[in-house]
Amino acid sequence: MVLLTAILALQRRGQEFRELARSPKSIAALLLSTTLLTCNWGIYIYGVNTDRVIETSLGYFINPLVSVLLGFVFLGERLHLGQKIAVLLASIGVINFIGQFGQVPWIAIALALSFGLYGLLRKVIVVSPMVGLAVETLLATPVALALLGYGAATRSGHWGSSWWLTILFVGCGVVTSLPLLWFNNAAKRLQLSTMGFFQYLAPSLQLILGVFLYREPFTATHAVTFGFIWTALAVYSASSWMQKRRYRG
Repeated sequence: MVLLTAILALQRRGQEFRELARSPKSIAALLLSTTLLTCNWGIYIYGVNTDRVIETSLGYFINPLVSVLLGFVFLGERLHLGQKIAVLLASIGVINFIGQFGQVPWIAIALALSFGLYGLLRKVIVVSPMVGLAVETLLATPVALALLGYGAATRSGHWGSSWWLTILFVGCGVVTSLPLLWFNNAAKRLQLSTMGFFQYLAPSLQLILGVFLYREPFTATHAVTFGFIWTALAVYSASSWMQKRRYRG
């Protein structure tokens, strides 16, 4: 919140902020998007800290599929044949994961649904990406301060326990804010379905971290599931490239 409001102040965009604050409808919509975003953050942090990094990566692999479907259902974005095949392949991959493990990967599904719905809301809310994200962080700040206060009172928190750890926490805020700002700018410029498939980059990196850095098990079931999803991405990318060439022609 401090970072984003400082940037707004440097850009002298306080008037946009004040105009938004006078719109109860916009504030209510941003409160809903803030709720989705903070739930997504919380579930992701829980997954990472319970050694389920691979499952969190699965969630963000599913997220583009959710974005495609949300764009089709709510925004009337048409799916060409390549997109339909990609959605089908990704769905098969997820169903395989659920069937082989015999349990629903609730962390993955919750991450995909919460961030997919967040992207949909930010696309339809009439507010500039920078101002909107600043308001979202402002709305989330009281909850964050309450949690920090509870942790300090019960000595169950880690904020302020050491200067190095506190600096890392502050750095997490910066590292989180900038990609969200870029995401919100992309949401205004791209189709929701196109933006969704670009998001395969992040879970690919998460998967690499989970397997090679944190040494989490990567089974044959994981390989089949991710194989279907990566194939879906390849089909989507190739069909989109060919469609773009035909359009230019």
